[in-house]
Amino acid sequence: MKILAKSNIITGLSPEPHEDVIRRCGKMLMDSGCVQEAYIEGMLARDRSFSTAIGNMIAIPHGEEAYKKDIIQTGLVVLTYPEGLAWGDETVKLVVGIAAKGDEHLSVLGRIADAFEEEKDVESIVRSADKDEIYRLLTTDTNA
Repeated sequence: MKILAKSNIITGLSPEPHEDVIRRCGKMLMDSGCVQEAYIEGMLARDRSFSTAIGNMIAIPHGEEAYKKDIIQTGLVVLTYPEGLAWGDETVKLVVGIAAKGDEHLSVLGRIADAFEEEKDVESIVRSADKDEIYRLLTTDTNA
């Protein structure tokens, strides 16, 4: 199974509280068979202890270490918010929810960093709402 299904890419969403965004990501991961329900609380706990907004208008909600046991398989979900949403002190337009087994999160984070290195890259993909391009950016092996 691929880590990202095109059905788990939702573009053009209206702003909502970032806790609701985290819950939405967690539910999508759960509905995809990637995590057990408890992982959603781990995602919320992680963001409460240290914001998962990482700059460049990106947030990467994921669970705390203690909740890794609730991950069934590695998976991603992607949400875009063209108007931006408040995430602590930052404005976020691209949200990539992550559930990663073992050290697989390192390659996932590397892909995100490569694909969205600059804010203009994020603006461009959010504005285009091109699910196929988002899918390609996050699933194509850049080392091939």
